[in-house]
Amino acid sequence: MPRIDPSPGQESVWDYPRPPRIEPCARRIRVEFAGETIADSIRTYRLLETSHPPVYYIPREDVRTGWLRPGSRQTFCEFKGLASYFDLQVGARGSREAAWSYPSPAPPYSILCGCLSFYAGRVDACFVDDERVQPQEGDFYGGWITSNIVGPFKGGVGTTGW
Repeated sequence: MPRIDPSPGQESVWDYPRPPRIEPCARRIRVEFAGETIADSIRTYRLLETSHPPVYYIPREDVRTGWLRPGSRQTFCEFKGLASYFDLQVGARGSREAAWSYPSPAPPYSILCGCLSFYAGRVDACFVDDERVQPQEGDFYGGWITSNIVGPFKGGVGTTGW
């Protein structure tokens, strides 16, 4: 699939680096589930990797962690290290592996220690400022797609080999 050329004010995920770059983000990031605001922060980090929409990492202090339960799944990222997953339970509603973190991330990603990220497709809504994001396709990557990001994006059927 050919790269989409960005319009003014947009970013192409094909201009993002590999290995990924982490950068501070002062935009307001929110996560909602079961009528509750799970996370709300203007102190996040944005991870940018070739072919992926940005992934937002939220400081634990800005997440209502009482609704998170450690899950059993762990995965390994060649850049960041071992990830641990969390199930989200608010009243009778639950979402399996809705969030993840890197308890001991590898350098230069150590800034992610103490942060959580959420799959936009496993909660009711995620927002960058006031824009509701679209989840990245697939069940492995957790990128958030906004109107200022263009692809094509890795994650959907047939993109594994990109």
